[in-house]
Amino acid sequence: MMVDPTLAEMGKNLNEAMKILEDGRNASDPDADRRQFSRSSIPGPLQGDGQDVASILQLVQNLMHEDEEEDKPSHRMQNVGEQGHMALLGHSLAAYISVLDRERLRKLITRIASDTTLWLCRLFRYESGSAYYHEDDREGLLKVCRLVINTRYEDYSTEGYTVLNSRQPVIYQSATCRPGLGQHLCSQLALPLSSLCTVPCNTMFGSQHQMDIALLDKLIREDVETGKLPLLLIANAGTPGAGHTDKLGRLKELCEQYGMWLHIEGVNLATLALWEVSSPVTAATRSDSMTLTLGPWLGLPAVPAVTLYRHEDPALSLAAGLTSSQPVEKLRALPLWLSLQYLGHDGIVEKIRHAVELSQQLLEKLKTLASIKTSVEDELNSPVVVFRFSQETSAESSGGSVEGYFAGEREVLDSLNRWLCERLAQLVPASGVDIVDLEDEGTCVRFTPLMTAAALGTQRSDVDLLVERLTELVPVLNCTLRLRLDFREEVYRHSALSYIEDLSWPGLGAVRYEPRVEELTDSKRKLEVEKINSELLVKLGDLDADLIFSTGLEFGPEKDCIFIGMATEDLDVAELVDTIAALGRDIEENGRLLENMTEVVRKGIQEAELQLQKDNQDKLMEEGVLRQIPLVGSVLNWFSPFQSTVKGRTFNLAAGSLDSTEPTYSMKAQTGGLASPETPTSSAKRLPGQRLFRREGAGGSDSHSETSSVGQAEDFSRERFPQPTTPSPVPDEAVSVVPESPETPQVPAEPEPTQENGEFGTQEEERQPDGQDAPVEETGR
Repeated sequence: MMVDPTLAEMGKNLNEAMKILEDGRNASDPDADRRQFSRSSIPGPLQGDGQDVASILQLVQNLMHEDEEEDKPSHRMQNVGEQGHMALLGHSLAAYISVLDRERLRKLITRIASDTTLWLCRLFRYESGSAYYHEDDREGLLKVCRLVINTRYEDYSTEGYTVLNSRQPVIYQSATCRPGLGQHLCSQLALPLSSLCTVPCNTMFGSQHQMDIALLDKLIREDVETGKLPLLLIANAGTPGAGHTDKLGRLKELCEQYGMWLHIEGVNLATLALWEVSSPVTAATRSDSMTLTLGPWLGLPAVPAVTLYRHEDPALSLAAGLTSSQPVEKLRALPLWLSLQYLGHDGIVEKIRHAVELSQQLLEKLKTLASIKTSVEDELNSPVVVFRFSQETSAESSGGSVEGYFAGEREVLDSLNRWLCERLAQLVPASGVDIVDLEDEGTCVRFTPLMTAAALGTQRSDVDLLVERLTELVPVLNCTLRLRLDFREEVYRHSALSYIEDLSWPGLGAVRYEPRVEELTDSKRKLEVEKINSELLVKLGDLDADLIFSTGLEFGPEKDCIFIGMATEDLDVAELVDTIAALGRDIEENGRLLENMTEVVRKGIQEAELQLQKDNQDKLMEEGVLRQIPLVGSVLNWFSPFQSTVKGRTFNLAAGSLDSTEPTYSMKAQTGGLASPETPTSSAKRLPGQRLFRREGAGGSDSHSETSSVGQAEDFSRERFPQPTTPSPVPDEAVSVVPESPETPQVPAEPEPTQENGEFGTQEEERQPDGQDAPVEETGR
């Protein structure tokens, strides 16, 4: 078999390039890539002799991993398998094929386009259809709108937008369509926003995510009566949020009645490839056009989306841009042509079936979980599972019933569900769960394996792990929801604490410590609040507790306060709030002591300067002028020593006063008492290894104390560490030792540190024989 050497070399280079790009680090030298990137990150002039392929690919790899840090896990990338390599190879082949001669190029692209269109129409049961391949998934619908305008307005190709003034076109879309889709169409088609009509969903009967057909019929009749032209209807086979399908059969009948074009899009269209398809989705095969996003469904990177449509006039299709006379544009189908051949019909069906089975597996397990509500349209065939945490109406807390226990319950549940989704995404990244905000249900967790399973490689074990982690997190959510009211009531009991009502915080709540000084100005008070709460947050973070203390959301409205994270069943809320208040009070009092000490030190320095000047004058008056002369004074002091009566001074920071140094020199020791040991922060009743803020009877934790943890720590310190008594000062000029008695042997005293003129020494009592007095020790200054 003859092989084109260029194609063989292209496949070889692609494999080598993928190996280089998929290796995150150099195995032999992990820092080699980082060093090379540091040299290449700054753009400079192009090298004259150029670079080889390996160097360029290495630069691309470094750019891909530019923001990664060694201490952080790398972002999970799409699982690019062999089918992904085929799709990437298609882009390289398209560039190579485009340089062929015109006749060979025309034959090749005709074969590729016709094969791909035929396969897709058979696979998704869309008979007699044409295909348009596009990168932007909205581009196909935009081209279809141009086709419908050219069809309904015969003079549009010559007169342009002026023909639209006779009868204004109207595009109808569901309220659950993709955000911004209708506005994008009006912008690209140069239509006013009045040409866009958004149809509400059902409010009384049927799914709340399906289009209200009766109301749609009424809107169309009103537009026709006012001289407008109903042009096109956009329906959903799987809404972007909840994955529900509109009543496509009834909508098709309504479109035929008013001569409208029916376009369908949504993730549920993938189930058309299965043998057993639900009847609502089967009606999509009768639509005038539909958009398929095969890349996420099959895990194919960089493949185009496909819009299948039915129209008999090729001239109008060419005018709308659905077909092109440029052969190169038809090569967009090449990556998809290669990938479909590689997977085959059975491989494609198996990928879609696997995703649907994952949804059914998760749905069955969610039915057994309390406090979890699901929002699924068809429990037998829905490929999208939407669920959310909901409060237990039968649960009770110490503060009363949970149901309706505070205002803003919807906002709090939304924040908790947002936290739940983020935690599940971190704990089970292969699940691909994400957050979705629905109008009626609120914030929910969405599991869409059709859009993520092929790329992330999701398996049944990942679904089991997801349910296991969800089972562990639900009790935490229930406890936090019940204890929020208790936390608020406990904060209100403390005058120094302010409860911060932030419904968007997924946790126990927020609190701020307010200083008790009233004479501060607003600016100084704000700085004082910020300082105290910052220090308080640090101290709380150092405690041995399971709670998480933070400054809240990054862009949250509340500042200078402390946010407490999720809680467990055995949390002692009263002890927690008492500890916060006690620590804040200690920080405030220490800050005041420091400010007072600053003023005391300043006044003490001024007093010391005046006292030094007075002592110098007294010394001069006592010693005389002659003793101040260097040589004469030395001789005079030799023959006639003089004992000055001027005393030294020491500044006592605790008392803020100037004292004489006479006691220091006479006793060779400072007169202050011994330092008391540090007060432990743990409770006296707390078991070894037991964390803070835990109640007795909940998981073997300690009993709830009505006193603060700081008070318990003080009682504990008195029991464990009795306060030592200050020894009586003993002068060192005459230290006598009582003779020892045989009946009461005397233990030698421990050496005592002394300080004399900046030098350290020791005093020691030596044992003497019986009947002899101890020698008298005299020391001079």
